[in-house]
Amino acid sequence: MNKAIIRLYQRLRQQLDLLDWKNFAALALAGTINAIGVVLFLFPVKLYDSGISGLSMLLDQVTPPAFTLSIFLVLLNIPIFLFGARKQGLAFTVYSAFTVGVYSFVSYLIMNVLPIDVNFVSPLAGTDLLLCAIFGGAISGVGSGLTIRFGGAIDGIDVLSVVFAKKLGLSLGSFVLLFNTALYILCGMVIHSWILPLYSIVTYFVGSKTVDFVVEGISRSLCAMIVTTKEEEISTALSKHFEASGTIVKATGGYSREEKAIVYFIVNRFQVNRMKELVHGIDEAAYISLQEVTDIFKAPPT
Repeated sequence: MNKAIIRLYQRLRQQLDLLDWKNFAALALAGTINAIGVVLFLFPVKLYDSGISGLSMLLDQVTPPAFTLSIFLVLLNIPIFLFGARKQGLAFTVYSAFTVGVYSFVSYLIMNVLPIDVNFVSPLAGTDLLLCAIFGGAISGVGSGLTIRFGGAIDGIDVLSVVFAKKLGLSLGSFVLLFNTALYILCGMVIHSWILPLYSIVTYFVGSKTVDFVVEGISRSLCAMIVTTKEEEISTALSKHFEASGTIVKATGGYSREEKAIVYFIVNRFQVNRMKELVHGIDEAAYISLQEVTDIFKAPPT
């Protein structure tokens, strides 16, 4: 029994050692930004965020005043993060719970402490539903994207998608889409109107695109896989011109059985045309395929 407790303690200690305490400042900023987007743009005009956040907004509307958005954010999200802790890891769970806590606390401050009236109209966009949907989605998307970049999640729907999507034969994106579709249909049925749920779809679309932008950056890199018989010359030319190194992988033609090689090289969108000119200037028969790369991790210098 004591050995089991010791092993559990050691595992927990190892996972806690993975926490980077500098990330908490970034996650606090992320939670604050998300609260600003939701509380100052979406909540006043009764538009709905996506995921558990949107469900919390609906519950805030249909339950007694004592049950507020801030309470539902914690009550619904924290158990989901704890439920997914084994699959996602302790560091992810701690980061996520912290960010949701900040999101909930700042939402409470804006709605109940600061001299800002968010009961009827957006303090910044008035009653313009389209402006509220676009800016609310974009700002909350920045908060969600920053949370992901720094190792957590600000909405429990991300955890549920990881846990259940594969079991249901769905992709993560499809699971989230189905959840939000069901959520917006439920909202329409509860409030007996489809105008706000339809505008909320705009919020979801803008938010998801903003998350992609924040997480992946303004310009994704591209992986060029160049199948050629002149790998040495091509690799040397690319390295010299772009001042970057590629990787040569030996290969065999599937039909011709000819010995070939694949040159694996990373470029950005602005370098693609020049890369093709260099490659086909050396080997006109070279086959080039391009794939988007969202992240590139380099080994630290030794």
